[in-house]
Amino acid sequence: MAVNTNAVVIGAGVIGLAIGRALAQRGLETVVLEKAGTIGSETSSRNSEVIHAGLYYPPGSAKARYCTRGKKLLYDYLQSHGIPYRRCGKIIVAADSADCPRLDAIAERARRNGVDDLRELSRDDIRQLESSIEAAAGLLSPSTGILDSHQFLLSLQGELEAAGGIVALATPALAGTLGAKGQHSVSCGGSAPTTVTCKALVNATGLWARETWVRLDGGEASAMPPDQFFAKGHYYAYSGKAPFSQLIYPLPTAGGLGIHATLDMAGQVRFGPDVHWVDGIDYTFDEGGKAGFIAAIRRYFPGLVTSRLTPAYTGIRPKVVGPGSADADFAILAEPQHGIPGFVSLHGIESPGLTASLAIAEDVATAIAGR
Repeated sequence: MAVNTNAVVIGAGVIGLAIGRALAQRGLETVVLEKAGTIGSETSSRNSEVIHAGLYYPPGSAKARYCTRGKKLLYDYLQSHGIPYRRCGKIIVAADSADCPRLDAIAERARRNGVDDLRELSRDDIRQLESSIEAAAGLLSPSTGILDSHQFLLSLQGELEAAGGIVALATPALAGTLGAKGQHSVSCGGSAPTTVTCKALVNATGLWARETWVRLDGGEASAMPPDQFFAKGHYYAYSGKAPFSQLIYPLPTAGGLGIHATLDMAGQVRFGPDVHWVDGIDYTFDEGGKAGFIAAIRRYFPGLVTSRLTPAYTGIRPKVVGPGSADADFAILAEPQHGIPGFVSLHGIESPGLTASLAIAEDVATAIAGR
C-alpha cells in the first residue's frame, strides 16, 4: 500500500509527539510512526520527570535556549491543560567548601542564561529549608518543578489527532529514501506494510536516531549522521515518608547531573540516575553499583536508610559523544547542516529534552511549514 502525506515524524516520544502536534496545528497532514505499541515507552518515560530551569548549559547553546524557553511554554501548557505538575523547587548542594567554586560557576552560567530567580544558600539556610540535608552551601532554584510526563504525552497525542494528525503505533520505519529534491519515502512494517511519501520528514527516534538515519539513507544524502553513545542510569525508589519537600541535586558529574533526589506527583522520593556507558539498549536493573549509589547519596543525605531503597527502573540517555568527552549540545540537523531539503534529524536529545520539547517542536515546525 502507498500513502502520500505532507509530513512524517518517526518516533512517538515526547519530542516526536510535540513536533507532530505542532506540524498538524499548522495545517500539515502529519503521520507519526512508532515502532512500539505505546507512545513514549523509552527515554520519555524513563527519566526524572523534572522541569529544568536552565542552570547548567553553556550560554548560547541549544540546550540553554530551548530549556529556558521550553520551561515557560511547558508550565503554560500544563496549567492550561490541567495536567498535574508542581513547581516544587530544587536545591543544588556543595557537599564541602572545596566544591563552592563549582557552585558559583553554575550560578554565573544560570544568570547568563537568563535565570534570575536563584538564591544562594548557606549551610544554615539549607538546614532551615531541608533539615535532613548536610551541605556547605547551595543554590535554590524555585522555578524547577516536576510533572506527570505520561499525562503530558497523552495530551500531545490528543491534540495532534484533534488537528487531523495520525499516530501509527507498532509501525516501524524499516527503510526509506531521502530525496535531494525534497520528496522522501519511508517503508513501514507492521500489520499493513506501507510506503509513505512526504515532503517533510523528521527523525525523532532518540536512542535509535543514528540507526534510523542510516535506514533512510537510500537516496542522495550528503552527510552521515552523528555518532551515537548510550549512558544508562539506575533509579531507586525510597519507601516511606519523603524526607524532602524539594528536589535535591549534588554537583554534576561526568555524563550526568549526579545522583539526585526527585519527587513524583504522589510525593514519593526517587534517587538517580548514575552513569554507566553501555553498548546497546538494555533496561535490566543491575544492583552491582548500589554501594557507590549509597555513598553518593550520603554525601548530602547522611541519614539515608538503605533498607528503604528498592530498585525502580533504568533509563538510557542518547548522546553524541562518549565517555571522557565534554558534554555535547543537542544536534538538530536540518537542510543547512546536511543539504537534504525537508529533512530534520534530532540527535543527543537527552536532559533537558522533556523541558525543551515544546520549544524544539516550535522551531522544527516553523522551519518545515515555512518551506
